[in-house]
Amino acid sequence: MENETACLRAAKRLSHMYFSPIRQVGERASALAGEGHPVIFFSTGEPDFNTPSAIKNAAIQAIQDNQTHYASNRGALSLRKAVSEQLARTIQLDYDPATEILITAGGAEAIQNAFLATLDPGDEVIVFTPAFMNYENLISMCGGVLVNIPLRKENNFQIDPDELSWHITGKTRMIVINNPCNPTGVVYQEAVLAKVAELAVRHDLLVFSDEIYNQVVYDAVMCRSIASFPGMRERTIVMNGFSKVYAMTGWRLGTLAADARMIPHLLKVHQYTTTCQPTFIQEGVAKAMNLPETLADMSQMVAAFDRRRKLLMEGLDRIGNLEYTTPLGAFYIFIDVSKTGMDGDSFASRLLEEQYVACVPGSKLGTHCGNFVRFSYATSDENIREGLTRIDAFLNHK
Repeated sequence: MENETACLRAAKRLSHMYFSPIRQVGERASALAGEGHPVIFFSTGEPDFNTPSAIKNAAIQAIQDNQTHYASNRGALSLRKAVSEQLARTIQLDYDPATEILITAGGAEAIQNAFLATLDPGDEVIVFTPAFMNYENLISMCGGVLVNIPLRKENNFQIDPDELSWHITGKTRMIVINNPCNPTGVVYQEAVLAKVAELAVRHDLLVFSDEIYNQVVYDAVMCRSIASFPGMRERTIVMNGFSKVYAMTGWRLGTLAADARMIPHLLKVHQYTTTCQPTFIQEGVAKAMNLPETLADMSQMVAAFDRRRKLLMEGLDRIGNLEYTTPLGAFYIFIDVSKTGMDGDSFASRLLEEQYVACVPGSKLGTHCGNFVRFSYATSDENIREGLTRIDAFLNHK
């Protein structure tokens, strides 16, 4: 019997990979909702807004104009030009749309392309945790070695450049930066990034900079791209996309910007992964992404996230025994639940099963994060108020 089913075994490269805990929580929460329970989703990093109308209308028009054939593997040139314009506006760097920008199937493919194109088995990749679990799993898929540098609550989850320096070896190939950070909501200080950049240049390291949330920032904070520091543009792969600030999670559109010498390596992986993204989506987004009305819609979304952030923090403070670092970017808050007498896994599981509030345990986001949970406030004010009421009942009125 064993020989008959041997053909069904998984590839060895999957042996150290695991299913996304965010998706697992989401599946259980959706199952409960399907049973009729009133689930509050604090687990999903998905804006509850609709895609800006200008983008939707432009994509519909592109279909009517029969823009439904293959686009360039690099992405439609019109979209690459629009992305170049956006990058100049947001991170003050110029990228040649003809040779330095690649359009991908969302951020997930962008990460995969960057890692598969640059990592060999045995290469060490430094990741600051807690972190998005795609990094760890895709490093494993490439045969790379994850070098975990834990970020600490007592340091407001900022990078310690000295600790980074200690972890750099002759095998180090890449440093991964996620700024603003999922799940902590931290925006890295400019002085800290400057020291990280100095180390990358000194040791000739590649940097992968996930900047998917860089337009979702609060309190007039500055989110500077590490690619903008001296010597960094040529050694940084900048990832961004449309899912978060444009509320386009289902459109699956991401971007990579890098030195022209790097793009052919990324393109080689991309060609055999997705070929190209739907042409009508690319042309529609190119036409509308930088329009004043689209930018106004984005600003309104960020303002709403800011209001919800404050609402959530005020509620958590009233409940008590829940500690967090104030998020200055993205739409997550990373909460230490240890004073409740529960670890993050127990807290998240019980909160979902007893009060129908879904959140993500921190244990899979960092080996030192077992006492944490991640809440997303990319949901309505009403859901946040109701969720806080249920959390209060869960902790204080049993």
